[in-house]
Amino acid sequence: MNLIEKWDVFELRLDGPTEGNPFIDVIIGARFSFGCRHIDVDGFYDGKGQYVIRFMPDAEGLWRYKTRSGHVSLDEHAGTFECLPPGKTNHGPLRVHNRFHFAHEDGTRHQSFGTTCYVWNHQGNKLEEQTLKTLANSPFNKIRMCVFPKHYAYNRNEPRYHPFEGSIEDGWDFTRFNPPFWAHLEQRILDLRDLGIEADLILFHPYDRWGYAELDAEVDDRYLTYAVARLSAFRNLWWSFANEYDLMKSKTEADWDRYFKIVQSKDPVQHLRGIHNCRQFYDHGKPWVTHCSIQRPEPSLSKEWREQYGKPVVIDECRYEGNVNKRWGNITALEMVRKFWDGTCSGGYVGHGESYLHPDDVLWWSKGGVLRGKSGPRIQFLRDIVEAGPPNLNPVSIIRGVPTVGVSGEYYLAYTGNSQSASKDIKLPECDEFKIEIIDTWEMKITPLKGIYSGACTIDLPTKPYIALRFVKV
Repeated sequence: MNLIEKWDVFELRLDGPTEGNPFIDVIIGARFSFGCRHIDVDGFYDGKGQYVIRFMPDAEGLWRYKTRSGHVSLDEHAGTFECLPPGKTNHGPLRVHNRFHFAHEDGTRHQSFGTTCYVWNHQGNKLEEQTLKTLANSPFNKIRMCVFPKHYAYNRNEPRYHPFEGSIEDGWDFTRFNPPFWAHLEQRILDLRDLGIEADLILFHPYDRWGYAELDAEVDDRYLTYAVARLSAFRNLWWSFANEYDLMKSKTEADWDRYFKIVQSKDPVQHLRGIHNCRQFYDHGKPWVTHCSIQRPEPSLSKEWREQYGKPVVIDECRYEGNVNKRWGNITALEMVRKFWDGTCSGGYVGHGESYLHPDDVLWWSKGGVLRGKSGPRIQFLRDIVEAGPPNLNPVSIIRGVPTVGVSGEYYLAYTGNSQSASKDIKLPECDEFKIEIIDTWEMKITPLKGIYSGACTIDLPTKPYIALRFVKV
């Protein structure tokens, strides 16, 4: 009997017909059953006469399955497998938790500290392996990455694989997928999983020279169905429907709604679903959107967006640490760190990006490689502080004009930002006592204040900006 770890991938491969166009002509799927519970899953054609069905079991014990297909050689294959307890590093897929936060299926918290590396998976094995090595020693537990290759400044190289059969010279056959492309993408998602990193997978983007940004509705829908069938069994997956969706002028609002509904209806795991903007927001309040994915330079607005949409707020792009001749890509490391603290203490989750010029155009923001900036260790410092505290920090008001999150009466984390004030008036609960620490967010130093504090009080601060305060109940 097959033994499969909970939240891992059960895969069934069957030999089947090769005549005609199996990507379109043959439909295959299966019903998985656990007791009286039934889950229907679509399969896909993987080329060379191979048909594949993948499934992520979410309960320990005996599972049964039976295939369904209009082709007799693929229909009514039945079997069983035993689902075992998950391993120590396997916490299951992510869910929205306590309305504004994230946690894995087993309840383990996920404090999102993401980065953007759009097409690192299109750069060839040597550079891709270097990127993975860098990520393994970085503060990041989520990465934004594209399915399709990208054509943009500092990114003109031709990728090794394309998602459809064909070539630039002869054109693409949008009725046939290219299995080696998808196998490579899957391997990179699994590589990230093994590092404990979520793959925030961007399904569409406007930066294109191959025609992928202007596929017609039939091809778009078939592509989404195929992507869900191949990828949804991987637990470390988020669906990001677009990077800068509003720049894709060939798509309408109704198209984006349809894309969400297709993925929502086809994905048995119900992975997180978001969509990224340039200028205009998609309506994150729509029921098929699980969280806000936002491009804006000021993460301090996270509190407002939480209140507006009632969902977790992820500032996936708040500009990039770097020195390119682009407004979005030349902020200092100090400014990047400020944005992380501002967003965190305003109740949001902030994403990193880096775009330092390189003689071979290997910029982290697009191609990966190595990190050259100075924000990374300081983002790790923030992550360590946040993860050492209680989960589910929400905006509170104990210092006028200072973004603060906490658990009322227990713990607070505040950030003074650009202020160089020598003191702050604090309003703590009258009946609780706290220790206070001064945090230098750039020098990464924590200095405890002497004494115990309660109720209305005033504390002295270093006369320098970018100071944070931590309050812990005694």
